Amino acid sequence: MLACDRQTWLLAILRDHGRLQAAEATERLGVSIATVRRDLQQLAQQGLLVRTRGGALTAGAGSDLALRFGSVSAAVRHRRIARAVAELVPPGSVVGLNGGAATREVARELAIRSGLSARSGRIALTVVTNAVHIAQELSARSHVRIAVTGGVAGPGHGELTGPLAVAMLREVALDFAILGVDAVDGRFGAEAHDESRAATSRAMAERAERVIVVAEAATLGRRAAAEVCPVGRISLLVTDRDAPDGMVDHLTAGGLDVLRASAGR
Repeated sequence: MLACDRQTWLLAILRDHGRLQAAEATERLGVSIATVRRDLQQLAQQGLLVRTRGGALTAGAGSDLALRFGSVSAAVRHRRIARAVAELVPPGSVVGLNGGAATREVARELAIRSGLSARSGRIALTVVTNAVHIAQELSARSHVRIAVTGGVAGPGHGELTGPLAVAMLREVALDFAILGVDAVDGRFGAEAHDESRAATSRAMAERAERVIVVAEAATLGRRAAAEVCPVGRISLLVTDRDAPDGMVDHLTAGGLDVLRASAGR
């Protein structure tokens, strides 16, 4: 079991019961006591729990823990999705990435994959992005070439949008566009709440051979104000394992190819 999965389980027990014993966690998880203690220590350093002799207690009010637990759970889901996506991208690819928590995790996974990073000193991946935080994070990777669009930086999301961004994207050729979106519908495709961000992502999708949409289960079946790309333009939707069977069936009936990222990824 991955560390992120163990820690999610530990936080779930704390959320429901308020305390846990390391010995019980060791038995339930099938790992050593040293591993559980290490996980608890890492969570304590993040302020998500308080260490006690032999276990842990919730940190602060239950509602606060629930809020933090939700944040950790989202990070775990994004990591699983990112690993599933990274397996689909061969070395040498030109990849477009828009901004968002899920695509940031995709960028990290692409940069550390052994098939890419092993080519130290050689360009193993080209990333075209309008996300300032992704460009900054990848800038230290010598094997990754980064192309950043122009545009206007929007408040709160760190994406460059507008005519300059769209104009630059119209000049590139992408093997993959990997897009985070706000909503995915079986009839209308991928959508976003902000029209300017949607237009930039749409321009990226139009220049890609394959479009991979990454979206948490909670965004499936929803609608948003602006179209990113229609169903027929989406090569693959990658979501988390919590996506309900009924919703996946609805999306596939509409023509979407859906991959649920498993815990093992």
